[in-house]
Amino acid sequence: MANVLQLIPDADTEELVYLHTLMEPMSNEQAGMFAAMYRSRRKESTSILMLTLVGFLGFAGINRFVLGQIGMGIAYILTAGFCGIGIIVDLVKHKKLTSEYNMRQAYEVANMMQSMGQL
Repeated sequence: MANVLQLIPDADTEELVYLHTLMEPMSNEQAGMFAAMYRSRRKESTSILMLTLVGFLGFAGINRFVLGQIGMGIAYILTAGFCGIGIIVDLVKHKKLTSEYNMRQAYEVANMMQSMGQL
């Protein structure tokens, strides 16, 4: 079993635990392939924070589009970020939003590898 922290050094604690669970049955080669695919899809919480701050400049919802939440992104655009309240909530929750997105991506990569017969 490969060391998750070595393969994905910028992951937070909750993410590391989840990735460890996903990568436990993988060989070192499979874990390396998984890590490469996952890193290409992974988002940084600081990037999401910056995109959320852009919402105060009149571009509300960009962070939601980047996180794959198209419907919420459109709702933010049409309502000016729910009159700014949604933007403030997203500022507080940016780490959680990013973590949820990253865990979804890890799950999708693991499933994709399994369907391709890589696991």
